[in-house]
Parts: sequence; C-alpha cells; structure tokens
Amino acid sequence: MVLLIDAKSVTLPECHVETLILVVLAVKPSTAALTNSVTTQMKLLSTVSGMVSSSASPAFAVFQFPVNACGTTVRVEGDYVVYDNRMSSTYEVGVGPLGSITRDSVYELDFQCRYFGSEVVSLVAEVNTVPPPLPVTAPGPLRVELRLASGQCGAKGEKGVQGCSDAEVYSDYYRDADYPVTKVLREPVYVEVRILERTDPHLVLLLEDCWATSTSSPLSLPQWSLLIDGCPYHDDRHQTTLVPVDGSSGLPFPTHYKRFIVQMFTFVDPASYVPLKEMVYIHCSTQVCYPSASDRCEQRCSGRRQRRSIVPVGKRSIEEKAVVTSKAVMVTTTEPSGQRLHSEVSPSLGFGLLGVAACVMLISTLALAVVCTKRSQLEPKV
Repeated sequence: MVLLIDAKSVTLPECHVETLILVVLAVKPSTAALTNSVTTQMKLLSTVSGMVSSSASPAFAVFQFPVNACGTTVRVEGDYVVYDNRMSSTYEVGVGPLGSITRDSVYELDFQCRYFGSEVVSLVAEVNTVPPPLPVTAPGPLRVELRLASGQCGAKGEKGVQGCSDAEVYSDYYRDADYPVTKVLREPVYVEVRILERTDPHLVLLLEDCWATSTSSPLSLPQWSLLIDGCPYHDDRHQTTLVPVDGSSGLPFPTHYKRFIVQMFTFVDPASYVPLKEMVYIHCSTQVCYPSASDRCEQRCSGRRQRRSIVPVGKRSIEEKAVVTSKAVMVTTTEPSGQRLHSEVSPSLGFGLLGVAACVMLISTLALAVVCTKRSQLEPKV
C-alpha cells in the first residue's frame, strides 16, 4: 500500500484551550478519493483508542484527540506545560522464507502543544450565605480532684484543739512538693473530693466507694474500704467520719464537694500480720447527679450497718463517672514537729486519767501515814 500523504502540505497541530490537539494532513490530489484509507494508515504513540478522525474535505484527513490520550507525554519547561506525541504511518511487510520486505513508504510526524502554566482568569460565582448552626449545649468531660488538707488551723489553733471548725481545717492543702505526706498511726487524714471547672449550681457530687491501697493503682491489693455507697465502712472499728459541706463552708458551690476524715493506718502482712509500713493511697469512685423529680441526689447513712438510704434513683449518665486517686501518704513513728492537729481527746479518757492520778496520790498518802504511825509506836517513851 502506498502512503497517500503530501509531506509538503502538513498543517501544524492546533492546541485548543479545551486541551484538545488537532492535526490536519493533506492528501495527494491524485489520490484524494482515498482519504479514508489515509486515516487508517496513521497511528499515534499508543493505540488509536480515544482518537477522533474526520474528513473536512476530500483533500484533508483530520485527527483530533485530548492531550492526555493516545500516549501523549507531559513535562514541565519553566512556566510551560508541554505535551508531546508522534504520528507515524503503518506499512505492509511481506515475509518470505529467507527474508522480509515492504513496498510502502514510512511517514513520521513529531508534534507538541505548549500551554502556559498559570493564567489569571475571571470566575463569576454566586455565593449563597449559609445560616449559622444552632448552638449546642452539652456538658464536657467530668474532671474530679481528690486532695488532702493539712488540718492546720493557723493562728486560731491557739484556742485549743476544739477551736478549729471544719472550714478552718480545710483551709490549707498539701502541695505537690509536700508529698509523700507523713502521718503517725491514728492521726487524722483530711480528704476532700471536688468537681473542677463546673459552675452549674445544680450539680451534686456523689461518692460511691472509697478505699485505700498500698500503690497508686486503684485495682492493686491489698485494699481497705473507707466508704461503701457513700457511707462509712461498718466493719472498721475506727470508722471514716463524714464532714458535711453546706452553705456555711464559704464555698461558691458546696454541692460540688465531699469531705471525710480517715484515721491513719498501715497495711499488715496477710500471713504474719507484721506491719508493712508502706505508702497508702486513697481512691474514690465518683459520679455527678442532676436532681430531678425521681432523683433528689441525696445520700443518707442510717442504721447500725451504716448503709445508704436514698430516694429512688433515676437514670444517670455513665459519662458522668470518674475514679480519682490521692498522692502518697507515708506512715511514720514520730509526730511531725510544730504541727497542730484538729483532734480531741475524749472526755471520758481525760476523766479516767485524772481518776488514776488521784488514786495514786491517795495510796501514796495512806502508805506514808502508815509508815509514820509504825515509827511512832516503836520509839521509846521518855
């Protein structure tokens, strides 16, 4: 098959802004009737898939295809994006037993389109205003803190151990640098649990269970219960003391606070009962309650077993629960010097000590009188 293209009459490719490439080939006048054969003879770098050909006139063969089709390659030169392709003719090959030949001429055309990489164009757009979203009010994550008060009454402590009110006892708290705090056995440990970063006066903090461990993990063993369902553990001979927090405390949101007092202790070895004298950590499981008609968020401890007695409980959100842990408290055998403790000796014990002292003095007086009487009887009379 003879190539039917006039090499002197090739139109340069046209590069359209729609990223289309248009190539026009002129057909020899003597064979203009065979224009359709020309379109089947030509091919691009890849298959002709996606290429559109048409005949504008009997003298021309027109090829049109997108810049990203038919094997077109793309590269960047400075500020330009360049697309390259090659058009070549097909030819017939005769294959014989000792060689192969062709009688068709070969035609190749390299062409490219160059587009400027950036251009400022005007874009007309209509922007429709969107109404702002409706405000959503929801409580954030619950943050609860457990901290220890020092129990020092300041200058008012000079009135005596009975001169310190609960508000004064909880007026000063240990700082991070004070830990581990040292306490002697049976010394009061003043515990406070409070809600942080909430200003809703209707919120009520509830203590579920409070317990102590020898490590900072709430799940570690051994453990000792301090509060169960918000009430003192009834099997403890020195039960935890609940401290009421009301409007007289001077706090802006009294219902955000819970306070109780624990007498210091130490864990013992479960086998030998030898005191371990390890660190003691206090943990409390808490929840926030919203008062309603079905739940007044009240905790009352009554009866010998000190169990909780409350009104029917409504549905409470699980997200409003948290477990808090204190820093370490260490048992010591010596009482810290210069520390005023908010504690008191029971009146019965004081009267008992006075009674023992009086008995000792009476016995001593009687013994002295007996000795003097015997001595006077043994002396000779003059």
